[in-house]
Amino acid sequence: MPKQIDLAKYKTIVLDCDGVVLNSNQTKVDAYYNTAKRTGGTDAQAQAFVDYHIKLGSIPRNDKIRYYITEILKQPFTDALFQKLMDTFTVILDETLMQCEVAPALNALKQKTAQAKWMLMSGGDQEELRKIFPRRGLDHLFELGIYGGPTKKNEHLARMIADGTIQFPALFIGDSRFDHQASTGAGLDFVFLSDWTDMPGWQSYCAEHDVTVAAHMHALVG
Repeated sequence: MPKQIDLAKYKTIVLDCDGVVLNSNQTKVDAYYNTAKRTGGTDAQAQAFVDYHIKLGSIPRNDKIRYYITEILKQPFTDALFQKLMDTFTVILDETLMQCEVAPALNALKQKTAQAKWMLMSGGDQEELRKIFPRRGLDHLFELGIYGGPTKKNEHLARMIADGTIQFPALFIGDSRFDHQASTGAGLDFVFLSDWTDMPGWQSYCAEHDVTVAAHMHALVG
């Protein structure tokens, strides 16, 4: 059981997308692998791309694709190759994000936190998320908006705390090391959802840093 969390005290709740709102972590892994393969990469290069993606967690894909070109393919960076990889990834992901599971307790959590305003904050591409969430009928849950890459989460958080969009006390619900570091670094409380995470060694990380863990949203709703 997670530590008791008083959801009623929060004015703002920030939710990660992959592994929290959507069961899409494996979807993203497959998209990185298939992007490499579809653009001529070997199996080994595709797997190295996946490994780097998992290692970095919720970092915008622009940085991962740049790394893939220069460090895995060992090619000079060009805008044309970068765009080809970005476009291929987008096509693959658009189809799969429309199909993956939504957290079953999402609406129950929204009802339980009626006093708070919600915001989605993802490492995924912001423009893409702002197209997909309305198509999935989920955009209305996030009164404060939907935010993603290429801007990093800590940068979004800093800006929206400064302009008053994020009101405290605030809670971030995530499933990666970067979610924890970005949110607590900005002064938000944090809960780690474990059931859908693809973070290697999350148990030891959460124990070491005394992170509150819940298996899934049902555990938060009670």
